[in-house]
Amino acid sequence: MEVCSLTDLETRIHAVRERINAACFRAGRKPEEVTLVAVTKTVTPETVSEAYRLGIEVFAENRVQEAIKKVPQVCPGPQWHLIGHLQSNKVKKALPLFRMIHSVDSLSLLETLQREAAAQEFMAQVLLEVNVSGEASKYGFRPDQTASAVRAATAMENIRLCGLMTMAPYSDHPENARPVFRGLKQLFGQLHTQEATGPFWRELSMGMSNDFEVAIEEGATMVRVGSAIFNGC
Repeated sequence: MEVCSLTDLETRIHAVRERINAACFRAGRKPEEVTLVAVTKTVTPETVSEAYRLGIEVFAENRVQEAIKKVPQVCPGPQWHLIGHLQSNKVKKALPLFRMIHSVDSLSLLETLQREAAAQEFMAQVLLEVNVSGEASKYGFRPDQTASAVRAATAMENIRLCGLMTMAPYSDHPENARPVFRGLKQLFGQLHTQEATGPFWRELSMGMSNDFEVAIEEGATMVRVGSAIFNGC
């Protein structure tokens, strides 16, 4: 797979930034409130390095094994996040690679993260994945399970709970995702009011290439964008 031309990649990144800016304007928000997380599944290390030089600072992988191969080949500097399902047997390898794990979807995974983070003398920054849509095919806590998950996470010495993540059902119509994003934002506020969420409770990771503008309008602080930047790379 060839590296995208610098012009193509720069144009795509600029277009995504402009869409973020426009969505923030519509929502009465500041663009700096939203972190662009560039999803690098199937993207070459060379292209990731070019994207970093073009101003993207945060990248994400879906799988630990892919990150193990890719991250060392990328230029120094980027921040890496994990957004895909994390198996307990991959936690030990995941912790040194990722600044944040968006996809904590069970109490048992939280416990494994705490145990491994303590062993590595590491503070794991995490988001709780919530299955707002209720799709059987998706991972995540049910909304009614999140309060107990917040209490468990905030009691763990090596876990830094930073917020929530969700995935909306895929649709050709971005507006169909709005109820899911609005539901996560409401849950985020309820948990902050009702539970001791802690000082780092500030992140809402929601929205992908096809619906990130709607997510921003509903309060996203992180949008996970892959194909809109790297399609064809």
